[in-house]
Amino acid sequence: MNEMTSARFLQPAYSPALQQFLARKPRLFINNEWVESSHGALLDVEDPSSGKVIGQIVDASDADVDRAVAAARLAFDDGRWSGLAPMQRERVMHRLADLLEAHADELSEIEAVDNGKPKGMAAAVDVPGAISQLRFMAGWASKIGGETTAPYTMPGGTVFSYTLREPVGVCAQIVPWNFPLLMACLKIAPALAAGCTIILKPAEQTSLTALRLADFVAEAGVPAGVLNIITGNGHTAGDRLVRHPDVDKVAFTGSTEIGKLINRTATDTLKRVTLELGGKSPVVIMPDVDVAAASAGAAGAIFFNSGQVCVAGSRLYAHRSIFDRVIEGIAEASAFWAPRPSLDPDGHTGPLVSQEQFNRVMGYIEAGKRDGASVAVGGDAPAADGYYVNPTVLVNVNPQMSVVREEIFGPVVVAQRFDDLDEVAKAANDTCFGLGAGVWTKDVATLHRLASKIKSGTVWGNCHGVIDTALPFGGYKESGIGREQGRQGVDAYLETKTVIVQL
Repeated sequence: MNEMTSARFLQPAYSPALQQFLARKPRLFINNEWVESSHGALLDVEDPSSGKVIGQIVDASDADVDRAVAAARLAFDDGRWSGLAPMQRERVMHRLADLLEAHADELSEIEAVDNGKPKGMAAAVDVPGAISQLRFMAGWASKIGGETTAPYTMPGGTVFSYTLREPVGVCAQIVPWNFPLLMACLKIAPALAAGCTIILKPAEQTSLTALRLADFVAEAGVPAGVLNIITGNGHTAGDRLVRHPDVDKVAFTGSTEIGKLINRTATDTLKRVTLELGGKSPVVIMPDVDVAAASAGAAGAIFFNSGQVCVAGSRLYAHRSIFDRVIEGIAEASAFWAPRPSLDPDGHTGPLVSQEQFNRVMGYIEAGKRDGASVAVGGDAPAADGYYVNPTVLVNVNPQMSVVREEIFGPVVVAQRFDDLDEVAKAANDTCFGLGAGVWTKDVATLHRLASKIKSGTVWGNCHGVIDTALPFGGYKESGIGREQGRQGVDAYLETKTVIVQL
């Protein structure tokens, strides 16, 4: 590494608060207490910007998982949370949001160092997003109710019938490493609003903000056992949670491969399941656009968060008449997204989360080259100790290539030409995924026509990756089961009971 490259990728010093947090003894948060693991196994915590080990977390044992589930089971069965007045549950959730807001800068630094994303991005997106999830869902605690319904086959006045909406019970929530705190709050907020109890397992690569969140749970007034946070490997602690007979629902965000395993395993006990899985989202750019604006938008769609986004715009379809100009525009925009250490105040994106992810992404780039793709931008990794990959655009690809068909989860976009609307709609749908899609055009009719044709849980027009807590989010096909956020997100944590009383 030469001196210039080395200086560019030098991670700035951690704050004293972060250093103190990292020095804490690894523990699990069960029943509102920090407890020791039953077996003492630990996992290393790495800073992806340097590749250095900066701390450790507990690798929860089966006994640890069982203890957390037992706490959640008891807390649900005795009604200490679901039995509270909705107004009280709402107030507790707002207090938890207040505490996150008061510690926003600290949480942003923890997220940046743990995940690799820029601290400024965590401060602008992740932490406010987490707070918004809690605040929005807090309002739903007081708006959950059933209805009275007149029977169809019985004379009027002979029965009184109505429905109740009740919490589904004990929920195991397993969240990914790309937006750790945001995804944790996206999961816990609707479950808390519904009156459920929770065992949250953050990704083993990025558990730090979930552990800091645990510090605020009791302070906010969440009763013991209602929200338990355990760390550990997915194939051990996560699997134990999914199989546990006292868990009523599993909510998982992550890869389609693991989601399928969870769905099969949960079938044994018919657990309720919500899955938000992978994507290979198309971005369609029509010939009538402002090419500079659309190119910048397409670059952000794939390079934001180093491409580690489930809805990343990883398949670009630009009209043949503007294709070359779009590629030039993305090439220019890629400089803005050049990776830097997560605490570099001038950085807009950081390294990939781990050595494993770095190897995966670089392996796909090399596979694309072997299959005949050409590199228009990037295609390499800077010389540095962290897990950095340069923004990459591959052209001269075809639909059979692995880089076109499979989710890479890195800053890699494959670009293809098209000529007409039906052709590009067919190409956009030529995937097992259906999570997100973007359409860039000045023609409203074209936008709506494509939105109706593309099989995707979300279609964005002249933007990409815009997420709001009030709007349902989820996928078609192998991109998932169910919806999160909005009213649908609360419904996912409720059962419907029918009551019929003969008069």
